[in-house]
Amino acid sequence: MEKKRVLFISQEISPFLPNSDISVATRKLPQGIQEAGKEIRAFMPRYGCINERRHQLHEVIRLSGMNLIINDVDHPLIIKVASVPQAKIQVYFIDNEDFFRRKTTVCDDKGNYHADNDERAMFFGRGVLETVKKLGWKPDIIHCHGWMTALTPLYIKKLYNNDPHFAEAKVIYSVYDNAFNKNWDPKFYEKLKFDGFDEATIAPLKKTDFNALNEAAIKVSDGVVQGSAEISSELKTIIRKSGVPFLEYYPEESFVKPMDEFYDQIIEEVVV
Repeated sequence: MEKKRVLFISQEISPFLPNSDISVATRKLPQGIQEAGKEIRAFMPRYGCINERRHQLHEVIRLSGMNLIINDVDHPLIIKVASVPQAKIQVYFIDNEDFFRRKTTVCDDKGNYHADNDERAMFFGRGVLETVKKLGWKPDIIHCHGWMTALTPLYIKKLYNNDPHFAEAKVIYSVYDNAFNKNWDPKFYEKLKFDGFDEATIAPLKKTDFNALNEAAIKVSDGVVQGSAEISSELKTIIRKSGVPFLEYYPEESFVKPMDEFYDQIIEEVVV
C-alpha cells in the first residue's frame, strides 16, 4: 500500500522564524506525520530576515527558473531548500526579489502590514503549486497554515482542479489567531480576475479584510482546523456556518495523532 502524501504550506516554520502558533505547529507536525507513516513536503516563503548561511539554504536550480505573472507583471520564481536540524525533513522556500527580499515578514519593523501582502500571497500560493508540479509529486492532503496561504485553497479548487497533480487532493485549512489590521489592496478583486477566477468565486473578496479572506478559504476547503487555542467569535461563526468538517484545537504535545486521524477521515470521506 502506497504511503499517503501530505503537503504542508505554511506562512512560517520554526526554526527559520521565531516561535509562534504557526511556526511551531508546522515544525512539529510534518515530522510527526512523517513518523506516523505518511510522506511529506513542506513549503514557506523565503523572507529576507531568514539567515541563509546559518540555516544553510541553497537554491534548487532544477526547480527555479519559472516566471509567474501577478497583476500583469512577470516575477521570477526561485526555489531554495534547507533541512530542519534534528529532523529528517526538508523545507522548500519560495523566493522572489520583489516580494521576499525585505528584512521583515508580513509587516515592517513598526508593525505596519506590507501593502503588497495580497500579491505576495498570490505569488506564494501559485509558486508552491507550480513547484510541486515540477517535482512530479501528487499530494493526497494539502494542509495550509495561516492567512498568507488562504488563497491557495481557491487556486487548488478553482484554477488547478483539472491538473492531475491536484484534481484528487483534499485541502485542509488551519485558522490561527493572527489577524492583520490593514485591509488588502482595494484592487485585489481585479487581480484575482486577471488570474482567471470567475466573478462568483471571488465576489466575497471585494471585502479585503481578514475575516473575508479566511471565509473564502474555509468555504472551499475539505476540512478546517483550529490552530490557536483561541480564535475570534467571528471566525468560529464562519466555521460553524460553513458545515466543513472541523478539528478542534489540540496543544502541540498531543496534536499529531488527532491530526493524522483527521487526514485519514477526510481521505476516506472522498473514497465513499
